[in-house]
Amino acid sequence: MHRDDYAGATSCQRCHPQNYDKWLRHPHSRMNALAVEKNVLGRFDQSQSIGYRGGRAEFYRDGDEFRMRLTRDETTIVYHIRETIGSRFFQYYIGRMINGPYPATHPYFQVNHVLPFGYWLSRETWVPVVHVGRELPDNEREDPFAPPLVPTPGLNFTPYASNCNMCHTTFPMGDELTRKPHQVAKHAPFVLHWSMAAYFQSQHPDMWGNLGNPEDVPTESIDYIPLRLMEHEGAEHAVAMGIACEACHLGSREHVANPRVPPDFHPHSPFLFVETNHDELQLGRNHQNVNWACGRCHTGERPTFAAGMSTWNSVEYSDAMLGSCYSEMTCVTCHNPHEAMGTQWARTRDEDNALCTQCHKQFGTAEAIRQHTHHDVDSAGASCMNCHMPRINEGLEAVVRTHMIYSPTDASMIESNHPNACNLCHTDRSIDWTTEHLTQWYGAKFSEDKISLSYSNRTEAVARGWMNSDNEAVRLVGADAACRANDRSLLPSILRILDDPYLLNRQFAAMGIERLLGIQLDEYGYSFYMSSAERQAPLKQLREQFLDAK
Repeated sequence: MHRDDYAGATSCQRCHPQNYDKWLRHPHSRMNALAVEKNVLGRFDQSQSIGYRGGRAEFYRDGDEFRMRLTRDETTIVYHIRETIGSRFFQYYIGRMINGPYPATHPYFQVNHVLPFGYWLSRETWVPVVHVGRELPDNEREDPFAPPLVPTPGLNFTPYASNCNMCHTTFPMGDELTRKPHQVAKHAPFVLHWSMAAYFQSQHPDMWGNLGNPEDVPTESIDYIPLRLMEHEGAEHAVAMGIACEACHLGSREHVANPRVPPDFHPHSPFLFVETNHDELQLGRNHQNVNWACGRCHTGERPTFAAGMSTWNSVEYSDAMLGSCYSEMTCVTCHNPHEAMGTQWARTRDEDNALCTQCHKQFGTAEAIRQHTHHDVDSAGASCMNCHMPRINEGLEAVVRTHMIYSPTDASMIESNHPNACNLCHTDRSIDWTTEHLTQWYGAKFSEDKISLSYSNRTEAVARGWMNSDNEAVRLVGADAACRANDRSLLPSILRILDDPYLLNRQFAAMGIERLLGIQLDEYGYSFYMSSAERQAPLKQLREQFLDAK
């Protein structure tokens, strides 16, 4: 877990050429990269621009460098793009301001930070970035053409090093444990005791300087040293840009020197004491260590639904820990860590079900599935994942499955009028229909008082109620479910989401409506990032064509 324990990804290639080649094609390898020709996927030429909030952003090249220029009224801001983020659905960019109405000493000029526009790969278009800070309604979103003079890091200014690169880039595990111990160690198999002072004296003597005896170091100095480490740029200090082999396998220099020495999956160091209850520390590829490899990054805090699962992606392991299945299974039960998943889940329903019935053997036959689900075995209702891992998690380009494995009878979701598995498919059915079947089939019990409080009309289509919810995440899932179900009876409600105050909700409603109606919204002059005033004319045309014509 020390810097000199790491050998680098290219050292793996000689003995593991297949895994190395797969990794090169995996989004992990390009999660963070330098902004050079082979890594930049967005289009940068004089034709590329986006109109937003009364201004215009342009994307172009200056020699071998990439630029982002924002212009509105008399203000012009130019960014030099230095790094990239992502390569699967979107590519975002990191850089510094090189021209703008701020002093040259301002953090915008001095600190690499996430820039305000990204490239949507499948649509080949530029869009405003999301999930860099909190997602807010349009009137509260940050204005990229007028960045605040005094920014708040993590809120309206996102320095990449201190906020993002710990997970998007491969650093020595010792650095990771020091930078964000609350995240890295949250799901550690054992309690860890870390001698930060000894580690800094050994691995970062330049930071420790002449502080002397750790017991004599003042508190402000103790706090200051990890903060300096937080500011380390990946290009200068990382083991590798992106998520490389040793992000999971840890420092493998001994393994490279002697292949008979297996790589470690649990860190060890003279500066780390692990409470193993007097048992020997297991360093290999066991259940706990494999899961923790994923859990060091795919964890965190998000807005949640009533049952506790996150409303949007990247914290899959935190969600997984809310269910009980991961006491037996690992992340690699479903995901091959070396192979790219692509933009769509490739396994069939039967293949997915077979993963579940490795443990739940009582449901291993078609007849057992039919009796348990009360659905035909060839239907969507016979999918373990549709009921126990429903699509309620916003994943940038698609609503994906939650990684909290739970029962569709969960009372908290149903009583709160949050998305439930039954009505994600049966979008036209009422909540009384749903609770009647869950009670009849599984003996589920629900609070009549809570349901009456949460559902103003217990006989209307539940998905319609979701799209009228005060909760923006519920509205997004409701619109997506209605479009997936091809439920044109809900078209008036779906069209209203095209005018939702949240940009992300409009994006997902737009994608769904295009699939549902077989149209391209840009042909109507609609873009999901338009202002409310700009949206009204195309929305009027859509309503006249698809609603009033009826």
